Amino acid sequence: MEFKNGLGETAIQDVMAKYPQIGEILNRYEIGCVTCKVGICLLKDVVSIHGLSPEQEKAIEQEINQYLDSIN
Repeated sequence: MEFKNGLGETAIQDVMAKYPQIGEILNRYEIGCVTCKVGICLLKDVVSIHGLSPEQEKAIEQEINQYLDSIN
């Protein structure tokens, strides 16, 4: 997965602290990072380890990148 600004290589807790909307995007796909108490997974791994279809992974990637484009 390719996220803008190298965000895929960032711990999910740091991603959501800076971009809370990304937590909301993940929640829509039933990825519960917002409530996770650990939060050290990288964004790219969070998406890939949840057993989503390739189409769902691509949709998440596109939605996050569109969000990042909209705020920059």
